[in-house]
Amino acid sequence: MKRPHLFIIGILVFCLVVSSLLVSCKTEETARLKVVTSISLIAQIVERIGGDLVDVVNIIPPAQCPGHFDVKPSDIQKLADADLFLLGGWQGEMFSQELIDSANNPYLTVVTLDIPSDPQSNWMTPSVQQEAVDRIATALSQVDIQNSTSYQDLAAIYKNQIELKAAEIEEKLAGENLSATNVICSGMQAAFLKWVGLNVVTFYGRPDSLTPQVVKDLVDKGREENVTLIIDNLQSGQDAGAGIAEELDCDRIILSNFPGGFDNTETWEKAIDENIRRILEIVAQ
Repeated sequence: MKRPHLFIIGILVFCLVVSSLLVSCKTEETARLKVVTSISLIAQIVERIGGDLVDVVNIIPPAQCPGHFDVKPSDIQKLADADLFLLGGWQGEMFSQELIDSANNPYLTVVTLDIPSDPQSNWMTPSVQQEAVDRIATALSQVDIQNSTSYQDLAAIYKNQIELKAAEIEEKLAGENLSATNVICSGMQAAFLKWVGLNVVTFYGRPDSLTPQVVKDLVDKGREENVTLIIDNLQSGQDAGAGIAEELDCDRIILSNFPGGFDNTETWEKAIDENIRRILEIVAQ
């Protein structure tokens, strides 16, 4: 007579165990920090130092200019479900406040990293990439205190990888004499190209700033300084310098400021390698 009762008890125990496991799995899934980033420059760093502790969703496609981005309803939903929104703090992210307001998420933490990307500072250079790592690790640690040590440890590992990649590139470029190549470039590439070692004679802004007079002045400067290469930025008007290159009858290439801008460049290392490859290929001709 006791066996049916034992059988029923066994079934109940089994159900409780399974239920406990399911709840445990669900808790583990929901415990991952939901992070939304404005650009891939930030997203790839969060992925590197967040690891399995974060779910990362990026808003602006890596080949697109942040200043010409139109918010979609799906972007609002991304923020509505997020714990943390990371912004670069650039003028091109003017859409962000409207997006935050529309999401109406009282639990959302918004952090603006305020690391410039301009002719004097470029996220693709190793020192600025490391600064971004530090600020992003701090932001993650403040929102997810219990996993702060993990974020800081992974940030230290990535910063070391940045140093190794920088040393590798510097060694590769050591015998190239790039300073002998005079270039005019997009302002968004100027700091990176100076780090590489090219001689940046002058730079220009976005396509809408290139009035006939500005273009004439750039062409005159190019002839005066014997410029042999024009370098455009993929995300801020990839053909902005085409007319200048035509007038100077010189070569032109396009580089990317964001990981993922070109195929198979989803990390900082791959993106910088592709930029270096394009530079060396054109200089060697």
